[in-house]
Amino acid sequence: MATILSPGPKVGMVSLGCPKALVDSERILTALRADGYRLSPDYAGADVVIVNTCGFLDSAKAESLEAIGEAVAENGRVIVTGCMGHEAEAIRAAHPRVLAVTGAQQYEQVVGAVRLAAPTTASPYTDLIPEAGLKLTPRHYSYLKISEGCDHRCSFCIIPSLRGNLASRPANAVLREAEKLVAAGTKELLVIAQDTSAYGVDIRYAESPFQGRPVRAHIVDLARELGSFGAWVRLHYIYPYPHVDHLIPLMADGLILPYLDIPFQHASPAVLHAMRRPANDTKVLDRIRGWRAAVPDIALRSTFVVGFPGETEADFTYLLDWLQEAQLDRVGAFAYEPVAGAAANAMPDQVPDSLKQERLARFMEAAQAISAAKLARRIGTWLEVVIDDADGERGASGRTKYDAPEIDGQIHLRDAGFLKVGDRTIVRVEDSDSYDLFGVAAD
Repeated sequence: MATILSPGPKVGMVSLGCPKALVDSERILTALRADGYRLSPDYAGADVVIVNTCGFLDSAKAESLEAIGEAVAENGRVIVTGCMGHEAEAIRAAHPRVLAVTGAQQYEQVVGAVRLAAPTTASPYTDLIPEAGLKLTPRHYSYLKISEGCDHRCSFCIIPSLRGNLASRPANAVLREAEKLVAAGTKELLVIAQDTSAYGVDIRYAESPFQGRPVRAHIVDLARELGSFGAWVRLHYIYPYPHVDHLIPLMADGLILPYLDIPFQHASPAVLHAMRRPANDTKVLDRIRGWRAAVPDIALRSTFVVGFPGETEADFTYLLDWLQEAQLDRVGAFAYEPVAGAAANAMPDQVPDSLKQERLARFMEAAQAISAAKLARRIGTWLEVVIDDADGERGASGRTKYDAPEIDGQIHLRDAGFLKVGDRTIVRVEDSDSYDLFGVAAD
């Protein structure tokens, strides 16, 4: 006689913040799915809701508290985790009905809280999960986190207090995860960490066995190995340490994408010093020229902070001049915002909010002009594109190897009804604007 097993409870997930937090959410969901829980696409069908918060900026905290409040109002049974979890008192003061609050990377505590809130009995016959785990991204790309935490003590940042010091994963663990992801359909690996370039420093670049040979826990060695899997490999959060130069030949050989995401933050030596960041802007410009000489089509993206305490008009002008010299391909910026617990809060000469916004507008106007000019030069060329969105009729949108999902530009295609999400195709660029391209796919 067959036994009909009742399905397990359903869990809803609200994931806020950066890709590193998204990976945390995926790990939590994978652990819960292995325990027999099912996933709910909405509040109404969930037995319990997890809100993975961001706590870096005050605006992010406000967004997190708003999301918690919405989950409490819509469902009532809410567990809070993530970077804002270290402010449990503030969370409970705003939302006393939450069931539990845990900090970032506390996967076991989250799973334990879910088990208490909605007990289940796991079954190996009904609760199987994909070997690569559960994902919150589309099937064709995946974030690959190679380390936790950070050893920097930037004056505007509290990440080390939220996530601890650098803790690198063994190289073979990263490679095994990447191998499973590619086997499950991933066509693009987005390598992330708080400081990707520092990968392995804490474990002295220790070797670990993979496919019968030792592999060193070093970003260059890791990137080379990842490039052998046949997927696009995109590197994020690369600090420009000297050994980053050794990644450029891997781009020239086609093993990894010609793309570097480097958080420069500023260019003025005085501001960088106040931020407690390396202040070698001239050397960086020389290195950028060298990178472009070796890989002419390399795409460089970065983020900047304007209005940092003590930033003068001369400092800001210096930054604008540096940007014109660097000609970065993808640029984001935000006005400095105090973060509770950051050393920069106590610095003198705080910049007025109105001046911050004026400088932010001027900076983005300059960055936009650079982007528009660079994209205009793509008109008439043919580019390989991965499809991220397709309506099944005539329209589709995708990205080139020069663009990361959700943060960079897109290429919008006409007459593309034959394309599906995850497809790669060759596209002729017909037009451009400040951030996006427009074109038609080859039949």
